[in-house]
Amino acid sequence: MQNYYPEGKLIEKYDNKSALRNMDSLKSAMQSGRILEAKAIVCDNDHNLIVELPFCKAVIPREEGAIGISDGTAKDIALLSRVNKPVCFKVIEASEENGVILSRRLAQEECMENYISQLAAGQIIAAKITHLEQFGCFVDIGCGISSLIPIDSISVSRISHPSDRFSNGDDIFAVVKSVEGGRVSLTHKELLGTWQENAELFKQGETVGGIVRSIEDYGVFIELAPNLAGLAEPFENVKVGQSASVYIKSIIPEKMKVKLIIVDVFDSPSDKRINYFIKSGSIKDWYYSTDSCEKRIESHF
Repeated sequence: MQNYYPEGKLIEKYDNKSALRNMDSLKSAMQSGRILEAKAIVCDNDHNLIVELPFCKAVIPREEGAIGISDGTAKDIALLSRVNKPVCFKVIEASEENGVILSRRLAQEECMENYISQLAAGQIIAAKITHLEQFGCFVDIGCGISSLIPIDSISVSRISHPSDRFSNGDDIFAVVKSVEGGRVSLTHKELLGTWQENAELFKQGETVGGIVRSIEDYGVFIELAPNLAGLAEPFENVKVGQSASVYIKSIIPEKMKVKLIIVDVFDSPSDKRINYFIKSGSIKDWYYSTDSCEKRIESHF
């Protein structure tokens, strides 16, 4: 079975470049039904996408631009937003007389039938961040087909906006929460480790880096890792989003608490690199909480 990837994953592959080399190689790709990728460079007045190939310019007609465009269930922004980005497609016409005509819709329909419709709850998949909103992040899970990760499913450590954790274009992993009527719901926090797994990365007495996530009357919450935060004593002139140097006063598994002392805070670009504890396979049950803690955080698929 062919693998289906978020858009942008094929464009630099040798096989993809070879198929786009000339008219003959493109005809061969059309006959075999291959999914290819190239960059969309213009969306014209009629909302047709113009795609740049090494030997010519090709057209994705508006109604072939995405699933749902022809019946109005998808908006034209789905086409406009692809300009200057890779798009996937199947070749539906390749001739000197009529030019090259492509279909992104057909590639998406194949992806839906052969891949997305067969996904199951708990399955770990690759995804690509395409858009960030206050309520969550949209990701490409294959051939430009979109799914949402709600903000509260991104990590256990609370964030004020998905941009605290991700940037557009990031390649990530996600867990399928459910598949209903062709819509895929995703979650992410289960891949970032349990409390115990994260706590074992730190030791009492160390001074480490963190990010200020919340300021309360009783203290300051500092994120040490996406799934681990500790509480520091109150500190003057601290702001949410700042970087911090913190001394680890104690680590208490039975209460899932890390007590900290702030050494310094400063403005610095946050490090958004994510340490995945799991990247493949599937998850049935996930228990974030320690066995000895009364507070339960868990997921079941």
